[in-house]
Amino acid sequence: MASRKGISVTRSKPVPARSQPTPRGVEAKKPAPPVERRKLDEIALPIEFDAVAYVRELVREVPDFPEPGVKFRDITPLLADPRGFHIVLDAIAHRFVGSQIDAVVGVESRGFIFGGALAARLNASFVPVRRPGKLPFRTDKVSYSMEYAEAELEMHRDALREGAQVIVVDDLLATGSTAAAAGELVDRQGAIVLAYAFVIELVSLGGRERLSPTPTISIVRFE
Repeated sequence: MASRKGISVTRSKPVPARSQPTPRGVEAKKPAPPVERRKLDEIALPIEFDAVAYVRELVREVPDFPEPGVKFRDITPLLADPRGFHIVLDAIAHRFVGSQIDAVVGVESRGFIFGGALAARLNASFVPVRRPGKLPFRTDKVSYSMEYAEAELEMHRDALREGAQVIVVDDLLATGSTAAAAGELVDRQGAIVLAYAFVIELVSLGGRERLSPTPTISIVRFE
């Protein structure tokens, strides 16, 4: 005990922490092994990394689907690859840095996958465009011709405010008929399509010309 200006101070020895006893029948947990740290040069991208070529390799060609003679471009390997998926989303989002994007309109169904993720990156609303009978509220409807049949698309009437700036997103641009139909639904609500964005473009089918003069973005192009 020490005294300072008439005040007694008692210094006690520190009490060691007690370990809690392990309940009977329960094995004590072993400490987790330390996480192995990889060297930076092992995880860095190659200097000559070709992002477009990387994405192209992840698009699988399936012959004779959905009809004989058709080469179907399957994006499921791309979706299964986190790096490839990020490359696509970043490549599209990068083009709109500094722009005011109010909404991303995704076309059923694969447009939902890319459109929803892109809307989150751009801090924008996501608006689904669906086949008839899928949306529960009052809708606008547009009819159009596809490569193989007649089709229709719907969008909720209150989905977009007048003057909203919009990107229409889908996985593939072929003839452009589906994207143009989605763009018409946007126009009916007084909103503005700033651009159309796609993962894949089949150049020989002329979809880009159909959507002109609105800018069209595609990441991977096939003839």
